[in-house]
Amino acid sequence: MEEALRIANRATEIPPFIVMDVLEKAQEMERGGADIIHLEVGEPDLDTPDCIKEACLRALRDGKTHYTHSLGLLELREAVCEHYHRRYGVTIGPDQVLITSGTSPAMQLLFAALLEPGDEVIISDPHYACYPNFIRFFDGVPVDVPVHEAEGFQYTTPAIREKITPRTRAVLINSPSNPTGNLLDAGRMAEIASLGLPVISDEIYHGLVYGEQEHSILEFTDNAFVLNGFSKAYAMTGWRLGYLIAPRPYIRPMQKIQQNLFISANAFVQWAGVAALREAGPDVDRMRAIYDSRRTFMIRRLREMGLGISVEPTGAFYVLGNIKSFSRDSYATAFDILEKARVGVTPGIDFGLNCEGYLRFSYANSLENIAEGMKRIETYLKERNRT
Repeated sequence: MEEALRIANRATEIPPFIVMDVLEKAQEMERGGADIIHLEVGEPDLDTPDCIKEACLRALRDGKTHYTHSLGLLELREAVCEHYHRRYGVTIGPDQVLITSGTSPAMQLLFAALLEPGDEVIISDPHYACYPNFIRFFDGVPVDVPVHEAEGFQYTTPAIREKITPRTRAVLINSPSNPTGNLLDAGRMAEIASLGLPVISDEIYHGLVYGEQEHSILEFTDNAFVLNGFSKAYAMTGWRLGYLIAPRPYIRPMQKIQQNLFISANAFVQWAGVAALREAGPDVDRMRAIYDSRRTFMIRRLREMGLGISVEPTGAFYVLGNIKSFSRDSYATAFDILEKARVGVTPGIDFGLNCEGYLRFSYANSLENIAEGMKRIETYLKERNRT
């Protein structure tokens, strides 16, 4: 009987996504009547633009509810190519684009095609919490390169070079970054590309940059895989639509995996994606301006409370606050803030060992709620200092 209930190691050993543990605890408290301010999740609070919703409704009314090509609608793949040419001046073909049901499936296809057991992928620390879990799930080895607040959480090429071994298959970059909100500048991206390794570039937060200019890795090398999608800039998290741009030799292998595991992304959602890329630019500009006002407010308030923010984040919708002056245990502190201040925040440990002693705050919430959340945390810190 015990043998019949055996669970595979890959399922038992995968770490939890801690931000979801925080969110789900907060939701449990809300069901009990608590008033929670959510600053933990990286989900836009703004509504999907009307032009996108209308395109989806048209597709449904027109009966576009069947399987599409496993690579995705040609029209959407062409729109992705147009977008990258218009924004970054790079030329890619629709045969280099694979449409997925969000960027997480895109990562699954990528690592399934890229990694043999024991192959290594270099990632920064801090990093998006799920990167190492995806890599390990496909029997790869994540290799951390610590990046530090004093250096703006920037990858340095010498530090990456030190980690390269004969088993290194790629280096993964994320700019703008989750959790730091910082950008890699063009010079540093060019240096990383010059290492000669395939570069995996997670560009999901492109379009949400304030006062600077983001760059695509495709400006510097063709030996690259680009992860992107619609969840963040277009406020489409629940639509589950992403894409992967890859060198041509990898497309057919990943297409076969897609055919077996997913078949294709939802047809009517793909038509909404076409509208997003071709029509929703003014909506993205409007939403970016709203996030920027929240960003400056949150940074000011966190600094007033004594949290360390030496480098202002200029992308995504996160602020990573240094809490080492009052705690070295971000996990316990995050849940204590949730319990006592009724504010959800994400512990830094979710993003790597080098992020311990930090909390991530999301400003994907209304300015009114952010102000109330900051007020509650300030009160919490004052009471903590008195005890």
